Amino acid sequence: MERIGVTQVLSRLSYISALGMMTRVDSQFEKSRKVSGPRSLQASQWGMLCPCDTPEGEGCGLVKNLALMTHVTTDLEEEHFIELAYNLGVQKFDLLCGLELHEPNVYLVFVNGNLIGIKRGYKSFVKMFRELRRHGYIHEFISIAPHHTHRCIYIATDGGRLLSGKPKVTEKHIQELDYKIRLFRDFLKDGLVEFLDVNEENDSVIAVYEKDIKPNTTHLEIEPYTLLGVCAGLIPYPNHNQSPRNTYQCAMGKQAMGTIGYNQKNRMDTLMYNLVYPQRPIVKTSDLINFDKLPAGQNAIVAVMSYSGYDIEDAIVLNKASLDRGFGRCLVYRTNKTVVKRYANQITDKVRGPKVDAETRKPIWKHMALDHDGIAAPGVKVDNFQVLVNKSMPSVTNVIPTEVERLQSQEQPFKDVPLVYKGILPSYVEKVVLSSNIDEVPLFKLLMRQTRRPEVGDKFSSRHGQKGVVGLIAEQEDMPFSHQGIIPDLIMNPHGFPSRMTVGKMIELLAGKSGVLTGQLKYATAFGGDKVRDIAEDLIKCGFNYEGKDCMTSGITGEPLEAYIFFGPIYYQKLKHMVVDKIHARARGPRTTLTRQPTEGRSRDGGLRLGEMERDCLIGHGTSMLLLERLMLSSDAFNVDVCGKCGLMGYSNWCHFCKSSGNIASIRLPYACKLLFQELQSMNVIPRLKLAKYFE
Repeated sequence: MERIGVTQVLSRLSYISALGMMTRVDSQFEKSRKVSGPRSLQASQWGMLCPCDTPEGEGCGLVKNLALMTHVTTDLEEEHFIELAYNLGVQKFDLLCGLELHEPNVYLVFVNGNLIGIKRGYKSFVKMFRELRRHGYIHEFISIAPHHTHRCIYIATDGGRLLSGKPKVTEKHIQELDYKIRLFRDFLKDGLVEFLDVNEENDSVIAVYEKDIKPNTTHLEIEPYTLLGVCAGLIPYPNHNQSPRNTYQCAMGKQAMGTIGYNQKNRMDTLMYNLVYPQRPIVKTSDLINFDKLPAGQNAIVAVMSYSGYDIEDAIVLNKASLDRGFGRCLVYRTNKTVVKRYANQITDKVRGPKVDAETRKPIWKHMALDHDGIAAPGVKVDNFQVLVNKSMPSVTNVIPTEVERLQSQEQPFKDVPLVYKGILPSYVEKVVLSSNIDEVPLFKLLMRQTRRPEVGDKFSSRHGQKGVVGLIAEQEDMPFSHQGIIPDLIMNPHGFPSRMTVGKMIELLAGKSGVLTGQLKYATAFGGDKVRDIAEDLIKCGFNYEGKDCMTSGITGEPLEAYIFFGPIYYQKLKHMVVDKIHARARGPRTTLTRQPTEGRSRDGGLRLGEMERDCLIGHGTSMLLLERLMLSSDAFNVDVCGKCGLMGYSNWCHFCKSSGNIASIRLPYACKLLFQELQSMNVIPRLKLAKYFE
């Protein structure tokens, strides 16, 4: 059983990210095992769990998400329902003989898996139980399901079951709901909508569409799109896309930056991304989760064409003038914090004012951002390695019993331990909060703000799993334009369509174009939404090509382009992956203590690893000096004294085994190699180095 990940921190990267995480169902199955059975989509999960929203990689199929109308039950006391079952005619076992259990119309009655008695004839009992539930006399999450093969009736009141709402409403009830005469809760009370679990669904005949209703139909699905989850429900026309594309969008929709909540200006998250100008999508799905109120993306005018060589392999070309007007611009907030500690000798940290240059009488460069109280002031620009809080700690922090009185009487020496800003780009201090933590220790929090505009290498994605990085930012005058004078914000390579089969993206462009021309929002809900034929007719009425293609003119040559260009608005998401957060280079830097090789990772200012495969390629090319330079000289070269007589390593020009210095030679080898030799010696395996003259 998996013990890791039982509690998780709620992701507030975006509104959809938080909502998607709250509907997550994490399997306890071991993720490292390569078994297909538990990862497959089971038939019983239809309408309960989203068929699209699952991560790629080792969690595929094991981490699932609830569908839109799914509820998870909580535990209810079963004693009341056992008593109710007896009142409805269930007989206890102490009144029966063994032969009666084998009569054909006798059904065993179970409550949460515990056998409580028998019932002769199941129909009246099940019908009465369901009527009581529909009229609100018992809880709506109780389930009763007969199993004819086992000749059992299963009643469930336990927690952790998945339930889905199924209506029995008519046109009259829908009108009452539209006019707010009745609410969804009233339908529940009147038994017009009831929640069925998987066992009870097996005893029901449920129609997906109204046209499927037959005489024996018991329920109707509220809407076909309710079988999808929160993230998949936001994809326009998902039923027209290749299945994996919807899965990719479910993952990328959670990484799209936008608005995370109405209180985002008051929050002090460790890391928060906000889009400066989020827009509602022109082509949208049903308003079930209020995505329109907290959107994450912008409507971009897209031309599907090849433009220069900078758009190959899904790269996109952006219009520089669109970026100047604010397309894709975002704010990145980071919180830096530090505490003022009190140590065992009762001396506390100090926050001091900025250090002043003796000649100019101005603060030194590192303290340029500090106010007179030693804390950076709101609105100040802070560069890399500048101090945010000028904190000092006492040099002596432990208690020495004999020195207590002397330490208290004289002033203590302090050493600087400032809170320093680290970042490639400068930031601005948005807010400073002085507070205290749970132990009443003073706490300083500084919220830093960066404004970023899209640059080459930033990642964008449409709502159909079509991701791409910016390959070129072109001047507006070099971009193609239509005969109406419209210049695209974004150019996408047409080779992204044939193999991906994202037909939903094509229909979204058509619907978006129609919506702009008619001044209406278009609906693209799964298994429904506006029809392509109606959209095409709207385009024809407005004087446009029904295929969404326009004649465009080259901005470079001024001549019309030879082909008609598929051209219109598509909703694009700016993802959190930005090149400024990924860029990394190193000349010299820190090394690990054990192996004396460069540290690993961007956060630790680490080196760039030359792995086994790269080494194999260099060996294949015969570049021996490059191998020497990469694997030793630039990594962990170390001078070692070696005895030419015994072949063991010496120390300080002296061989401890031969007790002489006559045969000592100094050689250079990787420190990791020297460490390996010493570890082997500790296990009584003695490697000996055989020396030879360098030019022999």
